[in-house]
Amino acid sequence: MPYSPSESSLELQTSPTYSPAYYSFVKCANTVGYFSLLYLTWRFFTHHHDWLLSTGCVVLSGCWLAMTRIKVDHLLQTYFDILSRIELQLPVVLGLILSAVAIEAKAYHPIFHVAALGEMAGWIYIYVLYRRNQKKFKKQGYGPVPFNTWVNPPASVLKAGDLILTSGNIAKELHESVGHAEMVLKMPDGGLGLFSSYMAKGTIIHPIEELTGPSYKGHYVALHLRQPWSSTQESEATKMAEQMILTNKQWAAAENIRVTKRIDFLPLPESLKAPLRKIFYASGYDWFGTFMGRVTDNRWTCIGAALELYRRMGVKTNKYGTGLLGVGTTLLDPILPVRFLADPAFELITINELELAIAPKDKLNRQ
Repeated sequence: MPYSPSESSLELQTSPTYSPAYYSFVKCANTVGYFSLLYLTWRFFTHHHDWLLSTGCVVLSGCWLAMTRIKVDHLLQTYFDILSRIELQLPVVLGLILSAVAIEAKAYHPIFHVAALGEMAGWIYIYVLYRRNQKKFKKQGYGPVPFNTWVNPPASVLKAGDLILTSGNIAKELHESVGHAEMVLKMPDGGLGLFSSYMAKGTIIHPIEELTGPSYKGHYVALHLRQPWSSTQESEATKMAEQMILTNKQWAAAENIRVTKRIDFLPLPESLKAPLRKIFYASGYDWFGTFMGRVTDNRWTCIGAALELYRRMGVKTNKYGTGLLGVGTTLLDPILPVRFLADPAFELITINELELAIAPKDKLNRQ
């Protein structure tokens, strides 16, 4: 079976009751919970609580265990995201240390030692789940992908609306398998093209061979839309992408005029102004969007451009870039391409599809 979010996750995220208000509440509760635990942990280690060592360790370990157990299903499902791995690994290490200290330390009552033993068993259970889940993934580049992922599928299996996630410098820096996104479009001549945004070029459509051809030295994975587009939708998506490119070029041209005026106003020699024009030249790429989860209407990151086009096409994806509290601030919540591996709108292209493609050919050859 193709890797995809669990059925319970799909049912929740695609349900009519999965409203923005509900999503914001869940994300807000998650953020508040983690910050509260971090504050409690800091207060304990700085001796602000009048607790015996065993009592404090049991309480702290229990709180982290409860929070981690609530989130463990989601964190295991999104193991390919480095933040999910950290959210599992650090609490397990901290919890095991706290439980071990509580067992050895003097306690008010033996019940605290019993509780510490129970918590240690809980942490070991979560660690076993983590190790079992780890076997479902393989390292590709700088991070994991689901084990049955078809890496570098040929253009022949790609369809309009597919999302391609590729390796690159951002993936290297984040220690993730992918860090750049491209969207497949059906061109007027019947061929396929790729729609994305580049730091040096802005929003563009370019030949699919630049990614799927022999000259490409990296790796990529691809996802089909769960609800494939009709031929009419494919044509409409390409027209919308072309309109987005035009809007992006218009914004970049206007922005460069504004930048030039500001630099020319500065009381500096031309030898210093020329480098400044190059530094602040607007290609059409959304630099702030690289660090924030915003999606504007005239400039985008690579994943932001794809997400905006999906939105215009009516494709319902997960909520991205809502900020720590889920209220749409976009702060400290960049839209990472790797997170689309768990988006209910998509289905990862796996080696199962390769096997299905080969089977008819083998049957024909035997005949």
